[in-house]
Amino acid sequence: MENNEYFTEKIAPKKNKDNAQSELRPENRRRGNYPRKPKSSAEFPAETGAAQIFPSADENSTKVEIIGVRFKDVGKIYYFSPNGENFKHGDKAIVETARGVECGEIVLSNRNIPQNSLVSPLKKIIRKADVNDIKQLEQNRVKEKEIMRTFSEKIRFHKLDMKPIDIDCTFDGSKILFYFTSDGRVDFRDLVKDLAAIYRTRIELRQIGVRDEAKMLGGLGICGRPFCCSSFLGEFQPVSIKMAKEQSLSLNPTKISGTCGRLMCCLKYEQNCYEDFLRTTPKVGAYVETPDGRGSVEEVNLLTGILKVKLDKKPDVPIVINKEEVRVIKDGKIRVNNDEIKALKKLEE
Repeated sequence: MENNEYFTEKIAPKKNKDNAQSELRPENRRRGNYPRKPKSSAEFPAETGAAQIFPSADENSTKVEIIGVRFKDVGKIYYFSPNGENFKHGDKAIVETARGVECGEIVLSNRNIPQNSLVSPLKKIIRKADVNDIKQLEQNRVKEKEIMRTFSEKIRFHKLDMKPIDIDCTFDGSKILFYFTSDGRVDFRDLVKDLAAIYRTRIELRQIGVRDEAKMLGGLGICGRPFCCSSFLGEFQPVSIKMAKEQSLSLNPTKISGTCGRLMCCLKYEQNCYEDFLRTTPKVGAYVETPDGRGSVEEVNLLTGILKVKLDKKPDVPIVINKEEVRVIKDGKIRVNNDEIKALKKLEE
């Protein structure tokens, strides 16, 4: 087999925005209703060939029957036509994707949705997985462990600055994906040649980010529980330094970052509540009127609504008062200064 028959690819942790927008219907793009872009560099919708669902569709349009399939334990859900089969949660199905033939788990049983909610064509499944298919899937998992050992040995042999993370064999064996992390670009052409010579199939090396690494490897967070990303988060949500600022958290990197070294995903969970509180609570620096006179807000407890106000006439003795008892004359603003942005920017990458 010639070298040009092998397929290799290096994908940087940051994605091309055009990929996500290419799946939009024109009418949805005009309205500005963009579906969420996949956050994981280890899993792309276009790569599966499966349909994606646009949430705000007309419920009165023609219905189509779909099932939801997941290819990883905690991954995105992709949609296929059941092709006349009835599936239960936990069943397996053989489907054709852009990566090849794959075996996925049914996480959404048969249901009808509006046809215009689909933003890409709906493919049919090949068949419901039988006993032999399940056996083949188990053999692939064993094979992946053996390939990982070989992958690690070859990296050491070629003295490459890369860390092997995971191996993914397609169900039909037409492709093997090698996931790794590295601080920079890596010339792995010789490595690909060695791997292709051993396994005689299409080889793809993919560089992933630290968030994807944590999702694949798993572990325990500072809360003592397993990582959210490896337990139940199908895709990463955007988390910003401003969220930590709005939640009155210390901007100490060790306090607001996870094991991956990026901002903790759980900062997103209560952000909507904090945004509601901020709409009804004076911010630090706000100028307010109290029963004892006017003054500026020095401290705020968003959860209790308790404020500490420094009065103009008694600046040495701040008063503690409930937000319901004050009238805002000029509200303050929550700002992240340039020094904080520069010090913490890496946490958002």
